Amino acid sequence: MQSLTIGPIRALQGAIQLPGSKSLSNRYLLLAALSRGTTALVDLLDSDDIRAMKGALLQLGVALDQTSETTLTVTGIGGAGFRSPDQPLNLGNAGTAMRPLAAALCAATGEFTLDGVARMRERPIGDLVDGLRPILADGASISYVGNEGYPPLRIEARGFRGGRTKIKGSTSSQFLTGLLMAAPLSPRPLEIEVEGDLISKPYIEITLKLMEKFGVRVERDGYRLFRVSPAIYQAPGTVVVEGDASSASYFLAFGALGGPVRVNGCGKDSVQGDAAFATVLEKMGARVTWGDTWIECRAPESGKLRALDIDMIDMPDAAMTLATLALFADGATAIRGIGSWRVKETERVVAVRDQLRKLGATVEEGPDWIRVTPPTTLREGVEIETYDDHRMAMAFSLAAHEVPVAILDPGCTAKTFPTYFQELSRLAKGPAA
Repeated sequence: MQSLTIGPIRALQGAIQLPGSKSLSNRYLLLAALSRGTTALVDLLDSDDIRAMKGALLQLGVALDQTSETTLTVTGIGGAGFRSPDQPLNLGNAGTAMRPLAAALCAATGEFTLDGVARMRERPIGDLVDGLRPILADGASISYVGNEGYPPLRIEARGFRGGRTKIKGSTSSQFLTGLLMAAPLSPRPLEIEVEGDLISKPYIEITLKLMEKFGVRVERDGYRLFRVSPAIYQAPGTVVVEGDASSASYFLAFGALGGPVRVNGCGKDSVQGDAAFATVLEKMGARVTWGDTWIECRAPESGKLRALDIDMIDMPDAAMTLATLALFADGATAIRGIGSWRVKETERVVAVRDQLRKLGATVEEGPDWIRVTPPTTLREGVEIETYDDHRMAMAFSLAAHEVPVAILDPGCTAKTFPTYFQELSRLAKGPAA
């Protein structure tokens, strides 16, 4: 296994242009594919997850044309007129591709199999399947090829019949996103009721805003009930993909340890919930400046970050950044609302706990919380296991602020940010990888 030793990185300074948002990129790709007309997607993220969605769309008969270095043109099919592919669709470990695409294919006509890597076969999808089954047309089915509740999925699609369905909101917001994006393809109105507390609400706001950009407005009663009328998505022409706010969190966190560091591509006008991570840094004492499309962060005037007790249910990805930044706070940091970590690219509660303990931190955990007490001095010579999880690699690079650390399998960042460590090295002030 490859290893990359980085640090100590005493401070980062400078600016970075963020890669396109993963969440936005895969939503835009699917909506453009379902639309009537042609959509030019500018600054689409180029990463493993996006390639998985692009590959699946090509198999389904969607025309994709790289018209320039920064622009992908998608010729939509004007509904769910996908062709049945000869081979299973391999979505890798891309939840933002697997979940919405599964729902959209149920609204089509044909036979489809969706699969992924070994970890994808361990990530639950039963809540989505349970939400889809009541609205399938007569003769249609969605079934599990292997273990009940998990991919691979076999879909014999005959479209939707409309009506009302329920979906649990406590495991992943991607299930509701999938249902919402597919719902306009129903020939009759569709109502979706959310059972329990909905996590990651900002991601649902992203979904609704993007659907509206493609001409479909959803009626809603808060986050409990959504009503969707039949419609055909309309291509909006040219769309610029916003920079990834989750990726911004690592550079902003480094800024909070020194700085200043500016991220370009998302700011106070961002549609992404993770842009609010900058407000978490402000609560820790960091000095943050906001622009319309950029955020800049530097260390507190006191030089020390404050520990927090905070609920991160609305931004669980950025919560991982906070967990490692807690190594440099002035006390124990409690991070709550992270139950979804357990069903992500790896079991993140366990993974984060174990790697923080390697570094000398005292870590306590519960079903949906973790508490991190930093050591007096971080241990040197630690190898960070990344578990083929891009966010483990990027979040734990923060430990290199104080001591050298070895990141195992650094290439796993290709899932969302292939050039992460090159950008980190470019901005590093002092020794860096």
